[in-house]
Amino acid sequence: MSGSSRKGPGQGRGGRAAAGRRSGPPRSRGAGRTGRTRQGDEPPERRREKHLGGEQIEGRQAVRELLLAQRRKVHEVWISGELEGTDAVDDIVAIANANRVPVIKVARKKLEQTARSEAPQGVLALAAPLPEADLTKYLRRDPKHAPFLVAVDGVTDPGNLGAIIRSCDGAGADLVVVPRHRAVHVTPTVAKASAGAVEHMPIAVVSGLPAALQRMKDAGIWIVGLDDAAERTLFEIGDLANEAVCVVLGAEGAGLSRLVRERCDLIVSIPMLGRVSSLNVSAAAALTTYEIRRHRDTPAR
Repeated sequence: MSGSSRKGPGQGRGGRAAAGRRSGPPRSRGAGRTGRTRQGDEPPERRREKHLGGEQIEGRQAVRELLLAQRRKVHEVWISGELEGTDAVDDIVAIANANRVPVIKVARKKLEQTARSEAPQGVLALAAPLPEADLTKYLRRDPKHAPFLVAVDGVTDPGNLGAIIRSCDGAGADLVVVPRHRAVHVTPTVAKASAGAVEHMPIAVVSGLPAALQRMKDAGIWIVGLDDAAERTLFEIGDLANEAVCVVLGAEGAGLSRLVRERCDLIVSIPMLGRVSSLNVSAAAALTTYEIRRHRDTPAR
């Protein structure tokens, strides 16, 4: 993998200009009105304000991280009456008070009826929605830092997405990219499964993942997909891990879609030495992100 290179952000692989550089009139009046250059690539200044949802946060760790991150306005925190004054929630109440967030004691039954995840642990918060990250920001060239992105292709299980986001945050990924359709976004279960990592991990939502991956390629980012049937393994990724890279994780069961697979520069697998043929997507995400982090943190010889 050593010695790999890409063209600069202004050129694609065949020497063509990257998206947004096309000269001449728009192909249709509709394209001229919206200013879009391709699917999923609308200039940030022309986009309506978008968000990821996540207005209701449940679980002690998720609510605690919400308060600590101070990334968005928290309207109020609900505490089950039976937990008031206990060690389990004292730190949450203290942080909320320090941030002037109202803390409301509610009956356990009401809190559980309002909750949208299993086992909210007697704590629930209401907040402004999470802002979407702008993919364009993470495609800019920086000689001091090679982007480390993770894209999920059609992951619909909220527990899996939450665990993926938690691993990405822990391994120091820069951005998680999810498609707008046929995928789960930030729900109370996602936030809880992420242990609050949704408050710290930037997440970009794109109209079409294949088009977004092509934008990354045009910007000089290598696309590495995970597939059980790949001949090369994750542990052969080598120096490519130190370059600008996006790891693509397939959906539960179905794996990578055809169009997404076609956008990948390299397909790798995780070696399975036992009788089970594959790992859960969130476990695969943990292994892959930390393998890339291991390479990046290993001094060059």
